[in-house]
Amino acid sequence: MTKTRTAAASSIAAAGLLLTLAACSTPAGNSPSSSAPASSAASSASASAASTSAGPCAGVKVIVDSGALKQSTAATSTCVSVDGPTVASDVLSKADVKIEGTAKYPTSFACRVNGVPAPDFDIKHKGGTTREACDDKNTVSYWALWVKPAAGTWAYAQEGLDSLKLNPGESLELLYTVDNEPAAPAS
Repeated sequence: MTKTRTAAASSIAAAGLLLTLAACSTPAGNSPSSSAPASSAASSASASAASTSAGPCAGVKVIVDSGALKQSTAATSTCVSVDGPTVASDVLSKADVKIEGTAKYPTSFACRVNGVPAPDFDIKHKGGTTREACDDKNTVSYWALWVKPAAGTWAYAQEGLDSLKLNPGESLELLYTVDNEPAAPAS
């Protein structure tokens, strides 16, 4: 009987935690009501702190564009809730964007984003093809890091993912660049 009560209490506590997390991670207009079933709260919570955004983003807008690679598994466009200056690597983590660094700079640069480009993927460039080994020797293709202020234009990031701080209203884009193309994000 005690095990049953403990299990029931744990289930109730977990459901309450999911409802609390869901309320914190969704914009106010989309917050689940207190009578929302646990299953919808669980799906809201599993979206972590990120939410897809078609309109303006009050947090940091995160965009991942694989460019000429055309790898949809890397593609992301989401709004991440932040309260103040937040390190880019933390913003990407909240957006559920998986980063693999390079051998020399494991936390500063992105070698692979959401597994793209795969180690066995042939990247076509002006001189032929290459494969990304994440060994800091690939100079023809890479994930470029771009930042856009709330009321500004895109600028190439001057810091790495582990030191660049983003503020609410800014945008962050990881854009795969081959032979320096595209030269900047589209919008």
